[in-house]
Amino acid sequence: MPNPKTRHSKSRRDKRRTHYKATEPALTTCPNCGATKLMHRVCPECGHYRGMVAIEKEAAKSKK
Repeated sequence: MPNPKTRHSKSRRDKRRTHYKATEPALTTCPNCGATKLMHRVCPECGHYRGMVAIEKEAAKSKK
């Protein structure tokens, strides 16, 4: 297996890595309560998804 004959500099290594960037998560507002939520996920505040109740939030709080 071939190995490099000379050492590559830190700047050369970092130039190669410039394209590996973290992206921001896609956020949207819930149409039911207006809270910020991730797209295509159930709202953590009210439990609605696409206009329907997906999780009963009040029932979950009373069980605790």
